[in-house]
Amino acid sequence: MSYRNALSEVLTSVIAPSAEVTGGQGKFPRGAVTALGHTGLLGLTVSVEFGGGGRGLPEAVEVVARTAGVCPATAAVLQSHYAAVAVIESYGSPWLRAEIAAGRHLSSLALAEDGPGEQGSESHLLASSCTAARSGDVVALRARKHQVVAAGEADSYVWSSRPLTTADGLTLWVVPAHAPDLFVPARPGGGGPYGSATSTVFADPVLVPASAMLGGDGGGLDIVLRTVLPWLLELRTAAGAEARRPAVADVSLGAGRRPADSLAPS
Repeated sequence: MSYRNALSEVLTSVIAPSAEVTGGQGKFPRGAVTALGHTGLLGLTVSVEFGGGGRGLPEAVEVVARTAGVCPATAAVLQSHYAAVAVIESYGSPWLRAEIAAGRHLSSLALAEDGPGEQGSESHLLASSCTAARSGDVVALRARKHQVVAAGEADSYVWSSRPLTTADGLTLWVVPAHAPDLFVPARPGGGGPYGSATSTVFADPVLVPASAMLGGDGGGLDIVLRTVLPWLLELRTAAGAEARRPAVADVSLGAGRRPADSLAPS
């Protein structure tokens, strides 16, 4: 089954029927994420070598845009996931890439610390006050990350900190969501579409293996500029453009929602 057909099926059978509960009650779209994993859409951009779809940013943009027309919260989760996976695909372990490809792993970004920057600016992602201290093969990360989508729901976070050994730049890590001393408030707070579980994540500190580093120490700023921001901005633009399109009522999806088939490419 092509990814377009798989997406149409998930939109119609899972995402659309639960969109009202997700958006109205703020319930995280766990069923949608599970279905997206089962159909290969969480692993859409992972290399075929690891069982993924082998697709890139244009296909991820299409998936996010079509999803945003049905459920903005699920689209926000996919935006953060695909941007995080773009980093993991280049620097993550083969095991993690295979888990994402198999649909068993949802990732997210944990980069912002001071809240959103100025309108149209992502400068708040380019610096970090998160400290990183290494002792043997273990690194202690201490920070408060804001605007984390799927906080407490994702399986891992692509996390930024100050470098271990240099004064400037960033270092990126993959932080398992189950790591001890990683805390998410019971009540999500921090913007994002209702139901996207956008919230603050606390590390006070969280311990990760030194091998959790993504790229070289101090090289995270370049990764954010060359990979994270291009993916994140394209995906956000696609979702925003879809949200601004006039809605077409459809009794099968509920008033004001667009049927998934109407969004399918001709």
